[in-house]
Amino acid sequence: MRRALPVPLVFSMLVAWLAAGAFASPALARTVLKPSPTPPNVDISVRHLNESEEAIAINPTNPDNVVELSNVDLPLVGMWLGVSFDGGQTWATSLIGDNDNLGDACCDPTLSFDQYGNLWMSYLYNIENEIPVALSTDGGLHFKLVANISKPAGSAPRQPGGERGLYRFVDQPTIVSGENQVWVVFNAGNPLIAAGAPVDGLGQFGDFQQEVIHGTNNCTYGDIAIGPDGQVMQVCTLTESGQGGGKLFASVDPDGLGPAGFGKRVFVAPTHVGGFDFIPPQPDRSVDAEPGLAWDRTGGPFNGRVSLVYTKEVKNESDDTDIFVRHSDDDGRTWSKAVRVNDDTTKNSQFLPKISVDQTTGALAVVWYDSRNDLGHGGTGDTDGVPNDDAQFWSAFSTDGGESFGPNFPISAGTSNSQDARNGIDYGDYSGLAFWGGVARPAWADNSNSTGTNPDGALHQLDVYTAAVPLA
Repeated sequence: MRRALPVPLVFSMLVAWLAAGAFASPALARTVLKPSPTPPNVDISVRHLNESEEAIAINPTNPDNVVELSNVDLPLVGMWLGVSFDGGQTWATSLIGDNDNLGDACCDPTLSFDQYGNLWMSYLYNIENEIPVALSTDGGLHFKLVANISKPAGSAPRQPGGERGLYRFVDQPTIVSGENQVWVVFNAGNPLIAAGAPVDGLGQFGDFQQEVIHGTNNCTYGDIAIGPDGQVMQVCTLTESGQGGGKLFASVDPDGLGPAGFGKRVFVAPTHVGGFDFIPPQPDRSVDAEPGLAWDRTGGPFNGRVSLVYTKEVKNESDDTDIFVRHSDDDGRTWSKAVRVNDDTTKNSQFLPKISVDQTTGALAVVWYDSRNDLGHGGTGDTDGVPNDDAQFWSAFSTDGGESFGPNFPISAGTSNSQDARNGIDYGDYSGLAFWGGVARPAWADNSNSTGTNPDGALHQLDVYTAAVPLA
């Protein structure tokens, strides 16, 4: 029979236990977030014409290995690749998918490193109605096409659309990896399709198997994440109209590559942001709510918590868009109240957010384009005397599982104007973010020429910028 300890002794042990940070991850114990200075910016692309819609990934087996991929401007076919092996200080760049072994790449690149150092990539073809999956086993220096995922029979018919006005019925793939599996989700014209494959080591993987995500008709612009037990969640935006509307729904496959499949969708939040919500800093392409997922697999205090970032318009058609985060501790069955990430007091636009969890610490990073400093009165946040049409790139960290966020701070050293780029899609549909070892690594479209390295000069075409942003 186990005997109970005396109450005073229990109390003293409990106090000592809490003082030692028993409920905190060792890396995050007693962390107080402070405003961060703007980090040194690096121009990855240093290329004439526009680059936008960035994907970026950090190799967990060698965190100095960072890879970035972006769209290029018409009329070229291909994507602009940047590879670094010195923590993002210098980059080797090249055009890939220009009718090489990866085919005729159009756009919408997405990247993910897994725990073995496999770098998974997906994108859209320029013509073919398939979703390609490519793999690099040497840190992004070379890629090999390993799968083409077709639209399953019975999906919606071929529809006009796509990034460059082509006829397509597949759109915006997102690829993720972890827990010995890799998944890609994409819009097949109705509904969404997910495909997953097992991963057993460097260059070792199985066949991709498709799943139809039921209840996702007209639900697009989403994301996918893998949980600590191999479960998989997708989130998408039900876009009832072009501007306004926009409800977020999530669904979960509880056993990942097992037989269960994705369950019934769960309503998460309204956004007032439709599929194409035009705001002054993004007047040509518009924005969507751009929901994103980050699932904690650290084994720490928030292990199993999935966080969701999204854009919400405070009042429909007000252009006052803010960035919010919610979280779920029960695989998406219920969700927390929304936490506002941006801490400004203006009614200007914040848009195109990205979220990532550092799987070494459990900290969260959120980045977004931000027009708070463009009041139309001149100064560092205003390029043309017009309010709310310029943007900077900002960030915030959370060390309590997304229950609060620290002070916001600018990452970009300059101010950009998407209209001056004449890109057709402004900054694009999304930005990039990776987070590992206490350092966040964003990628964004920038025409400020703050580094003095943009061949087109200031306030002309966009280059892809990055920075190393340490958890402060």
